[in-house]
Amino acid sequence: MPSIHFLDVTNRDGVQTARTGLSKFGKVMVNFYLGRLGVAQSEIGFPFLFHEVPYVRACLALGEAGAFGDLRLSGWCRAVPADVEAAVSVQAGGTGLRHYNLSISTSDQMIAHKFRGRLDRAAIIKEMVAAVTVAKEGLGRAGGAPGEHSIGVNAEDGSRTDDGYLLEFALAAREAGASRVRYCDTIGGDSPGRIRERFAKLASAIGIPVETHCHNDLGMAVANSVSGALGDLDAGQDAWINTCVNGIGERAGNADLLSCLLACSYGFGIGDAVTIGDPVDLSWARRFGLWAAYAFGQPLPPAWPGVGRNAFAHESGIHADGALKDRGNYELYDDSVLGPFPSDWYAREGRVVLTGEYGGKAGFRHVLDGLGITVAPGEEDLVFSLVQLCASATGKPLADDELRLIAGYPRQLALLFPGQLSPS
Repeated sequence: MPSIHFLDVTNRDGVQTARTGLSKFGKVMVNFYLGRLGVAQSEIGFPFLFHEVPYVRACLALGEAGAFGDLRLSGWCRAVPADVEAAVSVQAGGTGLRHYNLSISTSDQMIAHKFRGRLDRAAIIKEMVAAVTVAKEGLGRAGGAPGEHSIGVNAEDGSRTDDGYLLEFALAAREAGASRVRYCDTIGGDSPGRIRERFAKLASAIGIPVETHCHNDLGMAVANSVSGALGDLDAGQDAWINTCVNGIGERAGNADLLSCLLACSYGFGIGDAVTIGDPVDLSWARRFGLWAAYAFGQPLPPAWPGVGRNAFAHESGIHADGALKDRGNYELYDDSVLGPFPSDWYAREGRVVLTGEYGGKAGFRHVLDGLGITVAPGEEDLVFSLVQLCASATGKPLADDELRLIAGYPRQLALLFPGQLSPS
């Protein structure tokens, strides 16, 4: 039976949000939380960029060590053979990324006003096929079973690409070896009815899933993402929904991860009719959402679904009376489903001893002991140095989960800081 999967793009599209930023260690933590939530795949970034390489290597090592659960890690590249070759060369040797998404624009708007005569429709398909071929060859050199590899092809501005050319492009991607085609509503102009119909038609014609990638310029990214996924299911194909934590992303943002998860779990006519194909654990949702607001420096609106401070607050007389009698009178789901509110060490009031960029060993030991965090024999100096470096990178006091990850996987995290730390 076809099912819905989630591919989170916080570490690629989300970190491109204007007027914000996230350290490489913060990107590692996003993968940690995605793994705890049970998300299927994380688009971790740009493996061909020099400043991403240490981070990618650290994430691969952490993944191998089990820090991210069953989370699959994928890299994003332009569908340009040279970019893809650079990525697979950096990650070659059998321990590199085994999942890629390759992106190129497909609409007449982009052909005329972005490529400006450099590429036409035929050339776009030719370039995409060549990029997929390079990725396949690189994955072949990396080894592993074919089922452990995947290549997705992205039709940027797919929502403004006409049906005929979109089908031609998608068929060429499938024939070249792509396992999914990503339909990008790049300017956020699609609508739920239209996108469901287009997904059902396209997925039926190409015989592989069409992946949703929706922006929120009209406030409909979540509705469009869920509707597109239902179109895949209508066609008998698995569905893949792209998301970002707290709906961050370029301009008005991307489809919010938690809202999509909640819609597929509790939405009328949806939650009782679809299967989420991943072992999702919503008890990590509140922890992730509030950590992300802290790490990105973007407080959540009070009414944000699930994790906003007013999401379960009642004041008006009728509502308060009804909620006191039975929370189900005015709540669709119980707030306990989303897990506990964090009470991190760094947020304690009054007299408190912290550990961080300029801290010493006494404070470091005091905090770890207080949190019940143990450090493996012989690793204390490495963990202490990592606490200082990670706090320096984030520019903020470290959250409890960050300290736990550092203490649990210091040798893998040391790969984030080549030339400053040795993991051995």
